[in-house]
Amino acid sequence: MQVLYFGWVRQRIGVAKEEIDPPAEVGDVRALVAWLKTRGPSYEAGLANLAQVRVAVNQELASLDAKIGRGDEVALFPPMTGG
Repeated sequence: MQVLYFGWVRQRIGVAKEEIDPPAEVGDVRALVAWLKTRGPSYEAGLANLAQVRVAVNQELASLDAKIGRGDEVALFPPMTGG
């Protein structure tokens, strides 16, 4: 699975993208985020407030309850603003 990080989420975590192999029980975005937070303080900081994190699965906006699989691309990013 490829995970992409954008904006301040990327800055806090410290990487733009990574290939990961989460445990088999990680079947939705919420479980993925919970697992990512266990990977260290930078992940905890970047994903601390899920109300301020948006998600895309395979380049389509998704909810935290969206199902994910091993070959998916998951992007985590701050809310977009217009202007």
